[in-house]
Amino acid sequence: MEVNSHFTENARNDYQLVLKAREGNQKAYADLMQRYKDSIYFMVLKMVNNKEDAMDLTVETFAKAFEKLDKYQPEFAFSTWLFRVATNNCIDFIRKKRLNTQSIHGMLDDDGDEMPLQIKADTLNPEETSIKKQQTTELKLLIESLPVRYRNLITLRYFDELSYEEIAQQLDLPLGTVKAQLFRGRYLLGNIINRYNKDDI
Repeated sequence: MEVNSHFTENARNDYQLVLKAREGNQKAYADLMQRYKDSIYFMVLKMVNNKEDAMDLTVETFAKAFEKLDKYQPEFAFSTWLFRVATNNCIDFIRKKRLNTQSIHGMLDDDGDEMPLQIKADTLNPEETSIKKQQTTELKLLIESLPVRYRNLITLRYFDELSYEEIAQQLDLPLGTVKAQLFRGRYLLGNIINRYNKDDI
């Protein structure tokens, strides 16, 4: 599909990155994140008025956008579409929080353990092993574009191979917080790696 003739140079550059990302180029994903993570974060922060929630929702926004990248059509600038994804994500979050139908994290039980991806033994599961194997320059670049707290956790877990308990001790964080934040960081990276592997077959 042809891009909108009124696109700015930035919007055209974004669309070229989108095309590369669809082909599984991890640097393109990282570049898109690098360009918009701060502006998405500050927009989300205005909506939810909580720094922790805003950071989590920013990561989720990129995960959802990258998941739906094939649905993006260049009649609108990528940034317009991305901000719409972020806005809808925030509205869903606020609605769920108000209804109190789930915990704020939405993925932890009362003990702070992960619900969707229970990891009973503290060993890397297949998804984590996939992340571990993809230690390419592109993946490192992508990790560098993540918010600092996710970047540190993912580096300690997948590159330094520390256990959850060791990470919690080193960063002085509750174990449940370590698991929740790793879950979100892995959600984003997992989506991209799965697309990358699928396109690579």
